[in-house]
Amino acid sequence: MRITRRRAAASFAASALVVTLTACTTSGGSEEESSAIDMESQVGYMEDFEVGTTFKATEPVDFSLLYRDHPDYPFKEDWSIVEHLKSNQNVEFEYVNVPLADLATRRSVLISSGDAPDIMPAIYAGEETQFRNALLPISDYVEHMPNFLDKIEKWGLEAEVEQLRQEDGKYYILPGIHEIAKPQYSIAVRSDLWEKAGITEDPETWDEFKEQLAAVKEANPEIDYPFSDKWSINSPMEQTLSAAAPNFGTTAGTGFINGLWWDDEAGEFSYSGASDGYKDLVTYFASLVEEGLMDPESVTQEMEQGEQKFASGSVAAISSNDQELVKYRDNFDQLGNKDAEVHQIVVPAGPYGSYLAPGSRRESGIVFGAEAAKDDDFLAMLQFVDWLYYSDEGLEFAKWGVEGETFEWDGDKRVLKEDIDVNGLNPGAPQELRKDFGYHNGVWMTSHGSTEELDKSMLRDEVVEFIDGMNEKEELPLPPAITFDEMEQEQATLYQTNLQDIVYQNTAQFIVGERPLSEWDDYVAELEAAGMTDYVELANGAVTGGE
Repeated sequence: MRITRRRAAASFAASALVVTLTACTTSGGSEEESSAIDMESQVGYMEDFEVGTTFKATEPVDFSLLYRDHPDYPFKEDWSIVEHLKSNQNVEFEYVNVPLADLATRRSVLISSGDAPDIMPAIYAGEETQFRNALLPISDYVEHMPNFLDKIEKWGLEAEVEQLRQEDGKYYILPGIHEIAKPQYSIAVRSDLWEKAGITEDPETWDEFKEQLAAVKEANPEIDYPFSDKWSINSPMEQTLSAAAPNFGTTAGTGFINGLWWDDEAGEFSYSGASDGYKDLVTYFASLVEEGLMDPESVTQEMEQGEQKFASGSVAAISSNDQELVKYRDNFDQLGNKDAEVHQIVVPAGPYGSYLAPGSRRESGIVFGAEAAKDDDFLAMLQFVDWLYYSDEGLEFAKWGVEGETFEWDGDKRVLKEDIDVNGLNPGAPQELRKDFGYHNGVWMTSHGSTEELDKSMLRDEVVEFIDGMNEKEELPLPPAITFDEMEQEQATLYQTNLQDIVYQNTAQFIVGERPLSEWDDYVAELEAAGMTDYVELANGAVTGGE
């Protein structure tokens, strides 16, 4: 894969990794001085913990955990992963159990109120910045996390980590990391309906995808719409727009984050939601609705509604990832539709080119409550997190489970037990790895960040092909860190919230035609009135190194 780095990244030397990742604060004091662990009070930690060491607390420990309860695999206290972590690692959890749909809101309340659990997984970089004073500056303590440091160095991810630093020189999130980019989201198409329209090749561009939708509609008049989107949980069409946006030269959906777009040539940020690229993106999807090629309910409907439409045959394509493909096929089987064939296309190129988002080897990660460092099992917690989320052994355990119980080795290949399925590896098996055992769960896997071998080990051939196709794209330049001080961060958070609300609301309205695109300039003026220019100037003034 071709990787483009911003120019400043060249200054990071692997030989200085530990020094770099535990650098001095901007105020001149060393992090080591401000974060010394009182070793006399610590219990449960291993004195000889290093890369390759299996973590087991020397006495029972328990950590509070913000658990993201996924509707597809509701939490069970007797899951195998829970029991093995207790028996093999001497670790138990005090769960703060939150439904997936409420995670961001509940997490915000917990952190802001000072009731944050010790460990909070499934948070994306940028979402933590507003909570800096209530979170643990984890960069102070990564010297105790040998597996994390080892992989950052081996995989050349120093720049991605440095980008996480805030104004005080520290970072507050441990990112999930991939050895290679592992994009998940795109669009699943009914191959049989595409073939009926005489189409046998996947679209290379979004314009070509539009042409294919029109041909599919003409060849299959029984369908209501060729395409429908089902992910509008926090913003309209959040996964599809996020995946498409880099190809239009912007950010959108789940990738919108702080709303800023980095121009590597100009060396400055601009606001994504007001950019020409964002207008092109919105205009494209609005044209699909206007021409009857996309379901207008895509910007609001629940997941189940979209899935029902796809299963019933009223739409021919739907937003997807590799796990959802399996669900779609199961739905067709349950309805007795033996003719339906489904596959996921590589995200098409756009007017800006064929790109992945910057930092595509970084995943959702983990933040920690600020009070965690006061616990007498704090060092044991650091070692446990380092083992589970960053060691080869921990990553395999969280993904595959236990040899002999959930999987076996067939030569050099892991194979699920015949009575266990996940992602369609054993279709029709009576048990499911996530639902019945708790493995392959983003709470204990930083959303599956892993080695290339592990990332591909549980994937069907079609998914490996998709990932390989996505990795042929170029990764956009990584933007520099924005290091707001405390007052600037408060102001930036207010700007972000107000601007994002305007962007999301108008994105939906533009796409479905409730607001004509002829009012784009009026929309940009509304962003200006909400402080867009001041926000961008604030961000550019806080770029690391004064770039």
